[in-house]
Amino acid sequence: MKVYTKTGDKGTTALFGGTRVPKDHIRIDSYGTVDELNSYIGLIRDQEINTHYKTILIEIQDRLFTVGAILATPAEKEVLKNGELRLKNLGIIDSDIELLENEIDKMEESLPQMTHFVLPGGHPTVSHCHIARCICRRAERLAVHLSHNENVPEIAIQYLNRLSDYLFVLARKLSSDLQADEVKWIPRK
Repeated sequence: MKVYTKTGDKGTTALFGGTRVPKDHIRIDSYGTVDELNSYIGLIRDQEINTHYKTILIEIQDRLFTVGAILATPAEKEVLKNGELRLKNLGIIDSDIELLENEIDKMEESLPQMTHFVLPGGHPTVSHCHIARCICRRAERLAVHLSHNENVPEIAIQYLNRLSDYLFVLARKLSSDLQADEVKWIPRK
């Protein structure tokens, strides 16, 4: 199978189910941003970090493929001609969100309470987490925008929202683990 198909040479691409849309369609932007986020999480996973974090990040990457598939499937193509669901064995479920919440809670147990805003940075790995968090927020905004006109399962948006929280707390935890400086944001007086 060749990587290039030439079917997108005129600026369109196919969604799950074959519907063709312009490459700048909000649905494409939405799942493309999830793909960008997934790639950036791979970069975090490639850093010298605790193996537990790497295991969780692999789970997150797997879930992001699912979110991407959900966003790539228009409502009219969710059910196959034989009556089966196109994404029958795919979906985001409550336990996926609970995993993120549990991981956030565990990390926060060993962190000082936040009393100020922090500036992103202090260590390259921490900076990667903050960039991934920003990409995640963009993916969430795009999914919400898409949901104004097309069906997007609420749980997919919830997952992206919780994931951005997880990435923020992971950045703080890695700052602590790597003994990086957390720089406080100090507003002008």
